[in-house]
Amino acid sequence: MNTDAKKILKIVLISVFLLFIIIYSFFRSKDVIFGVKIKDVNIVDGTKVADNILKITGNAKNANILTLNDRPISIDQEGNFDETIILLSGYNIITIKAKDDFGNSDEKNYKLIY
Repeated sequence: MNTDAKKILKIVLISVFLLFIIIYSFFRSKDVIFGVKIKDVNIVDGTKVADNILKITGNAKNANILTLNDRPISIDQEGNFDETIILLSGYNIITIKAKDDFGNSDEKNYKLIY
């Protein structure tokens, strides 16, 4: 193998190694980059509800702190939550807030009529 081929091989190997490090770093830090996301909530905004007891489920991806109407609720390691609330007669606003350790947050508001 001549010296030019060795140099090219060396440059290619270093480039592949650096590309691997960049891709690995992105996948390890994507939760920090994209932040918190509340999704898959089982209630629909603007719905009329016939029962005053409402079970709320959903997922708050990457969240460490989750509140429902400013009251902390539990969350599992995958971000799933499950909470039951009692609705008052008339117009109800349900607010779900999620935060992570890096200051990222997400908030969802749902208006329901009972």
